[in-house]
Order: sequence, then C-alpha cells, then structure tokens
Amino acid sequence: MAQIFTSYSEIVADIHDGATLLVGGFGLVGIPENLIIALRDKGVKNVTVVSNNCGVDDWGLGLMLREKQIKKMISSYVGENKEFERQFLSGELEVELTPQGTLAERIRAGGAGIPAFYTPAGVGTPIAEGRETRVFDGKEYLLERGITGDFALIKAWKADKLGNLVYRKTAQNFNPMMAAAGKVTIVEVEEIVEVGELDPEHIHTPSIYVQRLIQAPRFEKRIERLTVQK
Repeated sequence: MAQIFTSYSEIVADIHDGATLLVGGFGLVGIPENLIIALRDKGVKNVTVVSNNCGVDDWGLGLMLREKQIKKMISSYVGENKEFERQFLSGELEVELTPQGTLAERIRAGGAGIPAFYTPAGVGTPIAEGRETRVFDGKEYLLERGITGDFALIKAWKADKLGNLVYRKTAQNFNPMMAAAGKVTIVEVEEIVEVGELDPEHIHTPSIYVQRLIQAPRFEKRIERLTVQK
C-alpha cells in the first residue's frame, strides 16, 4: 500500500542533493507542479532532471532552474525557457538533448529492466558522434542506454489508497513510463478514492510502482503558449 502524505515538505524530505529525478509532463500538461514547488522550497541542489522539457520561466521546472538547483537536463525540447537558454549558453547548465521518441523509450526500457537498445533515430547526426552503432539487416542503428531515476515525480488524476493510478487525457504523456522507472515514485493526484472504486480495466499505473501519494490543490490549468484569433 502506498504511503499517503498530507505535507509536501515531508513527502520530498529525503530527496537529496545530486539526485536523478524523473519528472513527468509535456510542456505544462501533466507536470507535478506542487512537488516541483516543494523541491524549490527545500533548496535541493545539483540535481539531474530527466523531463521532456524544462517548463517556462515562471512555472514548472523553470522555478527550480531559476534558483540554479538543476545541474543537468536530459530533455527533448527546450524552446520555451529563456533562462534555460542563458544557463546553457553560459556553461552553467549541462544539457543532453535526446529525440523525443528515444527519450520515451529510454525511460520505458529503464522501467522494464532493459539496460540498452538500438534505434535508427539519430544515426548520421551529431547525436551519434563517438557513439556505438551496429548494422541490422543492412541498416545502421545507434545504441541508447535505458534511464532510471532515484525518484520519479508524477502527476495523476485519480489514485486509490493502494496507489493504483489513472491519468486524464494527455497527462498520460511521460508519467506512466516514469512511474515505473523511479526507485521511489512520488505521486500528486487530484483525488484519492477508496480501494475498489477504480475500474481495474482503466488503471494506467499499477500500485506496485507507487510508494508515496499526496492529494494536490488544483491550480489553474496553465497554457505554455496561448494563440488566439484577433
């Protein structure tokens, strides 16, 4: 059974300096915003963050980036954060850019106990420079390592008290695979229900992957870039 917390400072208390964090979400959708704020407030330093992107300057992982708590980002998209650009160009932030599908598969592989795999993505580009490749059936493939993390920070819609999770719509993005790839998986959810209230066929992440739960206050849904007609 997952341990249920009521304090954000307590649920992240053992996340240490230098940890590797898997942080779910895509843009500003499905990000564990309250857990990120708790880590910002805790002041943890020199962390490596695996996430599709780094939020925006005033929200999501951008809050930790602004406080210079992140040492390295492993991401596929970094185009909406000016502080990210500044830190990278000044040499303050180490960045490992990974094609988005490859990033997803590296995390999924890590959660499945697969140490490495071959993919055609990145072959013949700077990503492949100095890396191991192999030819299968006349086609060249690049070796990629699976990814695991010390902690996975996850956002879900509903959970039962065992820790079974249901995500809502596009919030499924990176969250399910990261939940499986973290040594300790910490989940903030909009609603916690009794065991038996979730339809077993609708559960996306089984409780075996979840160690900690907390019910989150509901923020206004943020939009990364709002485009409207005049």
